[in-house]
Amino acid sequence: MGLSFSKLFEQWFGKKEMRILMLGLDAAGKTTILYKLKLGEVVSSVPTIGFNVETVEYKNIKFTVWDVGGQDKIRLLWRHYYQNTQGLIFVVDSSDKERVDVAREELDENVG
Repeated sequence: MGLSFSKLFEQWFGKKEMRILMLGLDAAGKTTILYKLKLGEVVSSVPTIGFNVETVEYKNIKFTVWDVGGQDKIRLLWRHYYQNTQGLIFVVDSSDKERVDVAREELDENVG
């Protein structure tokens, strides 16, 4: 009885899980943001070929964050990651003025 009550309590008030997809152009800072959230510090990274997945806990929510590479050829695969996703973070490098319009187009075409 105690076990089933604790499971019921956890289901109602316990940890919730969310799948978050992080997209953006290559070199926008997605992986840097992911590991800052996960580790609390900035780590050096290499371009993401494919994806990185990490879990980040905040209060009673366990976020599973999918950081998907942003190179031209990988962007075509973004749509395959949408299923079961509850949230989207689209990262734009605001200091890269030449590619802000490209980021806007990719957001419109692939997500909008």
